[in-house]
Amino acid sequence: MSPPADEGGRRVIITGGTGLIGRAVAAELAGAGCQVVVLSRRPRPAQALGLPGGATVTGWDGHSAQGWDHLADGALAIVNLAGASLAGGRWTPERKRLILDSRLQAGNAVLQAVQAAGRKPQVVIQASAVGYYGRRGDEEIGEEGPAGDDFLARVCVAWEASTQAVAAMGTRHVVIRTGVVLSAAEGALPRLALPFRLFAGGRLGSGRQVLSWIHLADQAAAIRFLIEQPGAAGPFNLTAPQPVTNAEFSKLVGQVLRRPAWLPAPAFALRLALGELATTVLDGQRVVPRRLLELGFRFRFPQVALALQDLLE
Repeated sequence: MSPPADEGGRRVIITGGTGLIGRAVAAELAGAGCQVVVLSRRPRPAQALGLPGGATVTGWDGHSAQGWDHLADGALAIVNLAGASLAGGRWTPERKRLILDSRLQAGNAVLQAVQAAGRKPQVVIQASAVGYYGRRGDEEIGEEGPAGDDFLARVCVAWEASTQAVAAMGTRHVVIRTGVVLSAAEGALPRLALPFRLFAGGRLGSGRQVLSWIHLADQAAAIRFLIEQPGAAGPFNLTAPQPVTNAEFSKLVGQVLRRPAWLPAPAFALRLALGELATTVLDGQRVVPRRLLELGFRFRFPQVALALQDLLE
């Protein structure tokens, strides 16, 4: 059941709110006293979707504001996280179209909702990824870095632009370029840790590629922080301040799990198994959160050793 629009003030609408990041953001904001509304194409009770108590779920079609645009009227924020998973399968032409189209359609829906609102939402938080910067080797990259020209970079550029027009309507527009989000239960870390648990872990490819990562708790806290900072606008890198190479990361995973890190996964085997998707683990970027730190955000887990100890021990 949707809350009435006239209760707005502290309402936050989340697209993609049933995913790993979305659930963490919902819990963070609900804990801060926000009225959290999660949009879902398969609405079920919040508890069944793993959402915090007090959150409500509203159905949507994934590509328009039909049925929920009234909720944007006077809302505090819309957090747009929706988009097909990059890791949902090999990047066939059909899969690439789905990855891009799902993001553009969600952005269009958010744009429709803001256009229809008599009292515009205060801020739109627009998801993106560090893939925006393309392949950059060991170069340190802040938010001023230019976009790359590979598939992921082109997707990120279009994704960010999908809601940019809200700024001209008086709604603050914040873009979050997220690194690899580390969580104990889902996402990249359990997959990366499994070989180590089986005594078959090691670096991926050369191990020299840089991993720009962030703990899930810091990801959710940073999004809340950007919602609550009236001067925050434009792109922000949501990565921990100390990126590491894949070899360093693999060594630390082994140490925390008390397992050897002796069996590297050759790059050619990963490319054979994953196709173009292998670029997400074999091509790195040294991305740093300059603007977030300048605004005064404090990371709970600035070092990967602290994050892995929290998540794996």
